[in-house]
Amino acid sequence: MSDLPVALDTLTGEPFDKPMDAAPARTRRRRFRLLRSPMGIAAVACTVLLGLLALFAPMIWGAQAEEFDTSNILAGPSPEHWFGTDALGRDILARVLVATQLTVGLALGATSVSVVLGLILGAAPLLLGRRIGSVITWGVNIAVAFPGLLLALFFAAIFGPGPISAMFAIGLAGAPSFARLCQTLVASVEGRDFVSAARIVGAHRPALFFRHVLPNIGEPLVVNATIGLGGTLLAFAGLSFLGLGVQAPAYDWGRLMQEGLAQIYSNPASALAPGVAVVFAGLAFNLLGEAIAKDLGVPGAGGVPFRSAKKAFARAPREVAASTPENDVVLDVQDLRVTVPSANGPIRPVRGVSFAVGRGQAVGIVGESGSGKSLTALAIAQLIEEPVTIDAERLEVAGKDVRNSHAAATQRHLGKELAMVFQDPMTSFNPTMRMGKQLAEVSRRSGGMTRKQAMERAVYRLGAVKLTDPERRARQYPHEFSGGMRQRAMIGMGIMGTPSLIIADEPTTALDVTVQKQVLELLARVRHENDVALVLISHDVAVVREVCDRVLVMYAGKIVEDIPADRLVTEAKHPYTRALVAAVPDMTTDIDAPLAVIPGRSIDPANVPTGCAFADRCPLASARCREEDPALVTEADGRRVACWHAGEPLPLPTVRAGAEPAANATAADAAAAPAPAPATEVTS
Repeated sequence: MSDLPVALDTLTGEPFDKPMDAAPARTRRRRFRLLRSPMGIAAVACTVLLGLLALFAPMIWGAQAEEFDTSNILAGPSPEHWFGTDALGRDILARVLVATQLTVGLALGATSVSVVLGLILGAAPLLLGRRIGSVITWGVNIAVAFPGLLLALFFAAIFGPGPISAMFAIGLAGAPSFARLCQTLVASVEGRDFVSAARIVGAHRPALFFRHVLPNIGEPLVVNATIGLGGTLLAFAGLSFLGLGVQAPAYDWGRLMQEGLAQIYSNPASALAPGVAVVFAGLAFNLLGEAIAKDLGVPGAGGVPFRSAKKAFARAPREVAASTPENDVVLDVQDLRVTVPSANGPIRPVRGVSFAVGRGQAVGIVGESGSGKSLTALAIAQLIEEPVTIDAERLEVAGKDVRNSHAAATQRHLGKELAMVFQDPMTSFNPTMRMGKQLAEVSRRSGGMTRKQAMERAVYRLGAVKLTDPERRARQYPHEFSGGMRQRAMIGMGIMGTPSLIIADEPTTALDVTVQKQVLELLARVRHENDVALVLISHDVAVVREVCDRVLVMYAGKIVEDIPADRLVTEAKHPYTRALVAAVPDMTTDIDAPLAVIPGRSIDPANVPTGCAFADRCPLASARCREEDPALVTEADGRRVACWHAGEPLPLPTVRAGAEPAANATAADAAAAPAPAPATEVTS
C-alpha cells in the first residue's frame, strides 16, 4: 500500500486541501422555528405569560391576595375588585393570579412523575430483558384499562388529602398511558438495524436506550408530555375542587373554583375567574404541544472540530493484515439451530446449519425468501433475543465461543471481530446522529480511542469507501446521504475497527445496478486489502458467483449444497441449486420464451414435511426422498451435497430457457418429464 494520503486521494478524487464548508445556515435558524407560525407564536406567548405569572405573581399580588376586608365581603365586580371578593373580603383576581405558581408547579410535578415512571415502565423490555419486561407490560396493559380519573381518585384516597399526595396520585394515574406510548415507540425503533449494530459493538442496555432509542422517540414523547400537561392541570383542579387536593390555607385554581361555587348565583365571576385560568393554561399547553409536533426537528448535535482532511487522513492509523495461515478459521458453525416457540409447538426456521469460513475467504449464501439465510446471519451475530433460542454444537468467531451472548466479554469480542452490513441502509443508521459521530462510536467502544482520534478515523474511513468530501459528509445526517452513499458508509462503519469477519446481508437489494457494482467492488477490495473473511447473503445467484469463493445453497433452513463458486453453473448437483441457476436469465436467454421457474412454493417452517423438504418440487423425487431426509455428505473434492439423486440428469423443462440442453439431460429425460406444476418465480 502506497503513501496513505496519495492512495486516498486516488480513491476519492478530491484534493485534500479543499476548504471546509461553513456550518449550514439552517442549523442556526432552527432555534426560532417555533416562532414562524401563528400557532407557535400564540403557544409561546401564552406559555411565557404563564411562566411569568408563576414566578412573579406572588411577589406582586401576594399581599393583596391575603388582605382581609370585612367591610367588603362577597362583593361583586367593581373597579377595585374586577372579579369581586370572597367570604373574607380578599380580592378574587389577585388570588387567582397568585395561585398560578402552585397550580402550574404541581401540574409540572405530576407530569414529571408520569413521564419518568412511564419511561421506566415502557422501556422495561429493553432495559430489563423480555421476561421481566413482559410481566411489567402485562401490568401496564391492565392499568391502562382503568379510567385515569378513577386511578387518580384511588391513589388520592390511599395517600390522603394534600398537594403532594395529589401530585403523586395524578402522576401515577397518568403513568400507564405514557408507558403504553413509550412501549409502542421503543418497539418500533428497537428492531432497526442501527440498534442491532450498536448491540454488535457491545453497547449495554442502558446505552442502547438513552443513546440510540430515546433520541428517536423523543419528539412524540415531548409532544405528548406537553399536551398531557394541560390534562394533568385539569385533573389537579378537579381533585382540589373535590377537596382531595390542595387544603386550606393554601389554594390553587381548583380550590378557588370550589369556594366560588357557593356564590355562583350571586356573583358568577367568583367561579368564572379560576375557571378561565384553568382553560387558558390548558389551552396554552395544548397549543404548545401542537406547535412542537408541527415544528420540532432533529436537534443539532454539537459538531467536533475537524482538522483538514489531509491531516486527518495522514494521522489515521494504517492497517496491515496479520500474517496468518490460509486455513485459519475465522467463523466455525456446527449444527446451528434457531427455534421459535409457538402455540402448536416449536418452529425451527434454521435446522442444523454447519460451515466454516477461513481468513480472507468469501462465502455466499443463496436461496429463496424464507430459506433461513438472514436468520442464520443474525444467529451468528447473536442478534436474536428471547423467546427465540439459538443452539449450536459449536459457534466460534475468530477463535472464541460466542454462544453466551449475554456475557460482556462475548459482546466486546463480537464488537471487535464482527462487522455487519445490513440490507436496508436507511435503517442501518441512527437518524438523530451525525454520520461521523456514529462511525466514531465504533472505534471509541471497541478500539478505546479518544473522541478526537475516533472522529479522525471516521473521516478517514468515509474517504476510504469512496465518499467524496468525507469531512463534510461526517457532519451530515443519514437522510442527507443517497442509498448508495449510506451503504458505503455502512461498510465504512464495519471496518472502523479491525474485524476478522464481515457479514453482508443482501447489501445491494435496494440499490440500482450501477451502485450495486460499486458496493460489491468495495466489499471485494476491503476483503483483499484487510484479509477479512466475508459472508455475503443474497438472492442474486449471479452476484454471489462473481464475488465469492464458495456458495452455500439453503433450502427450508438447511444447507443443501456447498460448492465452489466457479463450478456453480456447470457442476451443481442438487436439483434445487440447478433450478436456481436456471432461473437467472443471461445474454443467451430466449426473450420470447417464458422465464424458468421452480414449481410449487417454499416450505413453511412450521410445517416441514417428512423426508427431503424439496421433494414436492423436485423432478427427480422418489419414494425414498419423501421418507428419508438426506444428510449433507462431504465428497472427495470437498464439496457437500444433501440429495439422494445428486448429479442425476434433469428433465429438459428445468433447463434454462434459451440455453443448450445440459450434458446430463437426455431426450429420454425430456420425454419422461411430467407436466409443469404451479410455480412461483425465484427472486434474483
